[in-house]
Amino acid sequence: MSTTQTRPPATAPEPKPRRGLAARISLGRVFAPVPSEFLLISSTALLLTIFGLVMVLSATSATSAASGVEPYDAALKQLMFAAIGVPLMFVASRFPVAFWKRIAWLALIFATIFQMLVFTPLGVEAYGNRNWIQIAGVQAQPSEFLKLALALWVGYVLFRKQTLLGLWRHVFIPLVPVAILVIGTVMAGDDLGTAMILVLIVLGALFFSGVKLRIFVLPAIAAVLAVLYFAVTSPDRVRRYMSFLNPDCLGDYLNDCYQPLHGIWGLAGGGIFGLGLGNSREKYDWLPAAANDYIFAIVGEELGLIGCAVVLALFALFAVGAFHVIRKTDDPFVRIVSGGITVWIVGQALINIGVVLRVFPVLGLPLPFMSQGGTSLLSVLLASGVLLSFARSLPSRRTAAPRRATRSAGRAREIT
Repeated sequence: MSTTQTRPPATAPEPKPRRGLAARISLGRVFAPVPSEFLLISSTALLLTIFGLVMVLSATSATSAASGVEPYDAALKQLMFAAIGVPLMFVASRFPVAFWKRIAWLALIFATIFQMLVFTPLGVEAYGNRNWIQIAGVQAQPSEFLKLALALWVGYVLFRKQTLLGLWRHVFIPLVPVAILVIGTVMAGDDLGTAMILVLIVLGALFFSGVKLRIFVLPAIAAVLAVLYFAVTSPDRVRRYMSFLNPDCLGDYLNDCYQPLHGIWGLAGGGIFGLGLGNSREKYDWLPAAANDYIFAIVGEELGLIGCAVVLALFALFAVGAFHVIRKTDDPFVRIVSGGITVWIVGQALINIGVVLRVFPVLGLPLPFMSQGGTSLLSVLLASGVLLSFARSLPSRRTAAPRRATRSAGRAREIT
């Protein structure tokens, strides 16, 4: 019995669409909506930078004119670095998270080499610290870029060891030896303040990596002991710290109490509403480093308690946006690096303000975004760009809701 196979009738091929002259332009995610964390971090960074430019102009105009240079000279230099740093922040925000993972090792290597230039003929010593270089008349502080590089590197190392963080040897190696080596390049220049911030970055990254408390406590105790050791072994630091603890600081007015006292008097003289923008008395060469480490005192004197509250509120909003990134991300690398950067910027701001209020001894740390100093401004704006890049990587609300539902269902199954 023979069977005949029937084939389906051949269908005519579909006509190919005609290509006209119209061009299809894909803009990608250029105009895609950004998360609220992106807007919060970027807006506070910009407002603090603008606020800082205004205060640097106010704090330096009188002394610049008295020294025979243009009153706007220092402010124009700061504006030049802001004009570089702000676009750099938004350019950095366009890079994917994978890019920051790839360059973590290279960033640390090049930043450490850059820091080593302070021990070459390019190095400049000031106020007992050798932590600056001068190239073609431009002075820079390489250790500022070391902060961001160290945060990226620690985040990458702990990210790669996520499944091994329960074992102390995998947490400490290579993290502790490399961190000691990097921080040692800063301590070799006697800059204890910057070294303390680098230690805070490492500890902050460790905390947000989720290591066990007993493993986290060991490096924290070691860091405190190391800072105390370097503090008491330097006669200059011991003298300044004893002056800070001196209950009768007026008796030492012409020595180590001179700067802290004028900082306090500047804050107190402003009252609630301040003397008015540009009307500071302390900036007339009474307060040393008025545009640098003590710019918060000028803010308090000219804009009063209200101006100080605005600065604190802006840093608080910056911290809120950064902590939202830490809380919402699913990537351990993003969480760890964001934690390190947030501890660096917010912690340094609190320490600087504490120095002005005489809560801490003088440490020589600038106020992020606001103090005069081009490399400091560039480093914090670039770090903000990294945070903005991480904010772009956050899961959208549509994808986050199913993930939360899945996790909740998983927990319910575990309970039952």
